[in-house]
Amino acid sequence: MSFFGKIKDALKKTKDNVSTKLRQLFLKNKLGDAFYDELEEILISSDVGVTTAEDVVEQVKEEAIGNKIKDEQFVTDLLKDILEDTLNEAPVPELKYPCVMMFVGVNGVGKTTTIGKVANWFVRQKKTVTVAAADTFRAAAIDQLNVWADRAKVKIVKHEEGSDPSAVVFDAVSSAKARNTDVLLIDTAGRLHVKENLMKELEKMDRVVQREFPEAAFYKYLVLDATTGQNAVSQARVFDEAVELDGIVLTKLDGTAKGGFVFSLCGELKIPVVFAGVGEKIDDLELFDAEQFVEGFF
Repeated sequence: MSFFGKIKDALKKTKDNVSTKLRQLFLKNKLGDAFYDELEEILISSDVGVTTAEDVVEQVKEEAIGNKIKDEQFVTDLLKDILEDTLNEAPVPELKYPCVMMFVGVNGVGKTTTIGKVANWFVRQKKTVTVAAADTFRAAAIDQLNVWADRAKVKIVKHEEGSDPSAVVFDAVSSAKARNTDVLLIDTAGRLHVKENLMKELEKMDRVVQREFPEAAFYKYLVLDATTGQNAVSQARVFDEAVELDGIVLTKLDGTAKGGFVFSLCGELKIPVVFAGVGEKIDDLELFDAEQFVEGFF
């Protein structure tokens, strides 16, 4: 199945929620203040942030009034165009090789599983991949990453439980350089975004990569559970302040009926979504596409 097919299926709950409300809105309201107020409420109820929702609706209103348009299809298409533009306010960084990707996030968002899927994605692109098990707090995390590395058929660098995560990163970088590896993926321990010592640990790993592998492109991606809605935006804000995020990887997109927070990530925080997980299988992850996301949203 194509990414469009997968994203369409994954967003079915969101689409049903938004489309039903939009149809009802057009049936009962002519274009006017009441219409635009309710349109804003529909977006907010789908987890679009208040600031983003207000901005989007204001743009729709200005364009519709300026063109004296009252046609339902025109307004719907206009809304889609503006939402797509909102997503594109945060352009995805071009991938350059060799590269290092460090994945961060809170507990339970699916970082380790995501790294396995990302490793498999790069293998499908004919790239060589190494994964680093720098979540040394849980033996289960190391074991889980080992399973995913086996599935994706990529090399793994790991130490014992309780080891210094930065030492794992150092060894993984050394291995990647020695083997001329295209992509190094670093797993990190899940952390509450308010824990200062854990954030400092991320900063230390960040410094190791930049010092030991300056010739590599370095991307820091936050893994977010799509079912957490607007809370995901506050997580992104805190992690961005700590490590300067380059992008977002969405997991469990197929489990949410409120995917609108993605527009706030890109519109307010200017952080692009790079990958989207749309299922549990190893190949259920693809590059994010703004146009197709918006089409799946309505």
